[in-house]
Amino acid sequence: MLNNFSNSQRAQVLAEALPYIRQYNGKVIVVKYGGNAMVNEELKQQVMEDIVLLHLIGVKIVLVHGGGPEISDLMKRLGMEPKFVDGLRVTDKETVDLVQMVLAGKVNKTLVNLLEMQGGKAMGISGMDGRLIEASPKDPRLGFVGNIDHVNIDPVTDLLEKGYIPVVSTVGCDDKGNTYNINGDTAAAYIASALHAERLIMMTDIAGILLDKNDPTTLIPELTVSEAKKLFDTGVISGGMIPKVKCCVDAVEHGVDNVIIMDGCVPHSILMELLTNEGAGTMVKKD
Repeated sequence: MLNNFSNSQRAQVLAEALPYIRQYNGKVIVVKYGGNAMVNEELKQQVMEDIVLLHLIGVKIVLVHGGGPEISDLMKRLGMEPKFVDGLRVTDKETVDLVQMVLAGKVNKTLVNLLEMQGGKAMGISGMDGRLIEASPKDPRLGFVGNIDHVNIDPVTDLLEKGYIPVVSTVGCDDKGNTYNINGDTAAAYIASALHAERLIMMTDIAGILLDKNDPTTLIPELTVSEAKKLFDTGVISGGMIPKVKCCVDAVEHGVDNVIIMDGCVPHSILMELLTNEGAGTMVKKD
């Protein structure tokens, strides 16, 4: 990041970051990670570097991840056709076993390994561990896709207290032993709310909330919950952004100070948001 800077410029960057380091030291930041930033290996490496850097300066990072592309890829290799209803994966019994295998296994442990290789101290858990995410069926059409009924946050807080970066895969369970596929944005919002996090960062494939979805120059830097709700009514927030922004609103209304929707494909976007005046994406905050 600083390779092209002179020593004095590097020192200036670090000096300007100091107030933000003070602000976030000891605070909980939840990062929802997925999309193209997760598929691109170079970007994935940068995101892990940024998370470890924040961890080393005293920020308590919780990484909540998805893995939709990896699930679809495995299904296709096994001759299974992925199906979606209203943007959610139809998850029968065979598919939910694959979801658990990919998310709680391959993806989760890969991210833990990358964080450890960067000098972090990470521990991977799923929503089933310690009954972190208790769920029930969302819609009969979707099979084992779950609504979150309750979050038992102790497994996450225990890891934070011991100095780990918790890496959470979004599968849940019920008291009958069923496993559920949980939407990653929803899980991140619930976990951030249960932690009363300082901030929830939603890494997406677009710059943030746009007044004109086809014009990136119409990015809205920040808006309140009330203003966000008006954008639903006017149709500015539409399509796949509706559930994402609803998760942001829910998180703020349930104890998270503010939520950032940002483009995870921009290198070092997390550091830009947390440690510079420039920021990144759209901030949703309390009225």
